Amino acid sequence: MTERTPLISGNWKMHHNHFEAIQVTQKLHYRLGEHDYSKVGVSIHPPFTDIRSVQTVIGADRMKILLGAQNCHAEEKGAFTGEVSAPMLAKLEVSLVIVGHSERRQLFGETDEVVNAKVKAVLAAGMTPILCCGETLEEREAGEAETKVATQVRAGLDGVAADAVASMVIAYEPIWAIGTGRTATSEDAQAMCATVRSVVGETAGAAAADGVRIQYGGSVKPGNIAELMGQADIDGALVGGASLDPDDFASICSYQD
Repeated sequence: MTERTPLISGNWKMHHNHFEAIQVTQKLHYRLGEHDYSKVGVSIHPPFTDIRSVQTVIGADRMKILLGAQNCHAEEKGAFTGEVSAPMLAKLEVSLVIVGHSERRQLFGETDEVVNAKVKAVLAAGMTPILCCGETLEEREAGEAETKVATQVRAGLDGVAADAVASMVIAYEPIWAIGTGRTATSEDAQAMCATVRSVVGETAGAAAADGVRIQYGGSVKPGNIAELMGQADIDGALVGGASLDPDDFASICSYQD
């Protein structure tokens, strides 16, 4: 079995201007030490307007925090007003890009096909996609959670080479737990993340399933991170609201202390 280094990612969504972003990044850096980075990877995903400022402070202070983005367009360039391409992000030393977050799917109409195109664009630019999947409360109550998630994973990985899949991150985020304060039980989260790994195995083979890192997301906090991370198929967390506070996020990243 491959030793998968856990990855804790902070999705800032539409929060923090670039001045605030610099301060939050610096405070997070001061809270984390070498012992933390030896156990876990840490990424932050600020708004597009913050990325250059955060890149500069990470580079100047030689931080081990990974720089991420929240989204990208599938095309390299073109007449797409307001969009940002994967190669543009790569030039800013972005290493991870969130793709297919439920808010992108629900609020902006991103289809499985669009998400798949973005996965391929991120990989082509030399970055790592964090492919998101998750079900609504209605789908869970109807017994359709596994089918919904499996469909999203299969579609997101369609046409992606097995070795590339092995290098990816997949984030399972039950939509009913995002920003609601509700968290899936550790058993439910484990069961769904195990389903994701099984689907990856069916789609891309055993080596890809063994290598891919699977995050849980949905009201992750300092108080529940250790129990979630104790599950066999959970290799990290995609953190929303709690990542906006550097103290809370540092506590989440230091869950093994």
